[in-house]
Amino acid sequence: MISQGQLLTETDLKLELHVFLNDPNTWQQANHNKVIQSMLAHIGSVDSELRDGLIYSSFYTMILQENLLGATMLSEMLDNCLTDLLCKGIGENQNDSVFTRTFTTLLIALIVSRDHEDDFLSAPKIEELTNKLIAYLLAEKDVRGYVPDKGWAHSVAHVSDLVDELVKSSKFNKPSFIDLLRPLWNKLLQTDYAFIHDEDERLLVPLITMLELGLQQQEVITLLNETMATLAAQKSQLDVQYYRILRFNWKSFLKSFYIQTADTPQYAALHQSIKECLNIDK
Repeated sequence: MISQGQLLTETDLKLELHVFLNDPNTWQQANHNKVIQSMLAHIGSVDSELRDGLIYSSFYTMILQENLLGATMLSEMLDNCLTDLLCKGIGENQNDSVFTRTFTTLLIALIVSRDHEDDFLSAPKIEELTNKLIAYLLAEKDVRGYVPDKGWAHSVAHVSDLVDELVKSSKFNKPSFIDLLRPLWNKLLQTDYAFIHDEDERLLVPLITMLELGLQQQEVITLLNETMATLAAQKSQLDVQYYRILRFNWKSFLKSFYIQTADTPQYAALHQSIKECLNIDK
């Protein structure tokens, strides 16, 4: 690890990553440790060009496209993510720390995806990641999508991408499907933020993956029924504006789920249950 004083500034890191993305071969001459530690330090920058267009894009290129980072480096990066970055500022709302957390989930997703090919993460590490991800999901309060002047936070969409990669791992404990799904599913039950940036569709990706890998349809039907009961109780307890946000998020999810299951005979029972839930106002 290098000291904070040796890290690249945002301006210098931008220059470094522009050069790299234009020609990944320049990585051979780069100070690898310094660049990686600088990227991690600035992963939550409010400069969307740096955060999204350069740091994330460079990590994607390094990890998945060019396979430039070895198992040791990737393992150390994952430890850094789980220890220092994933829950930085957790529990805060409308705070810039959300960008660190959500882009950390995207980085972890890249590392797990690389592990599918190179198998360098142990089963206990996958279990640790699962437990810390559940804790993160339970604690995350900031579910904003696009933030004016700062770009995408998109915590629900980004963490859904990570959940999808994680459950594909051969080392993931399949009985934990429902333990991971429940806190992700509960992100739908927001009363102060309407999901208008395709969060419902992104959340469905890992859910469908779990169903394909062995999650029982009845467990999802149980979640559907429980959520309907929650909405019925909330209708009499919430101010109308907050209930309408809750209802909007739920119905958007149901409609997307209905379309996803419409042409798949094996999901007939689940599809029927979703259809019944869509009659929420009848």
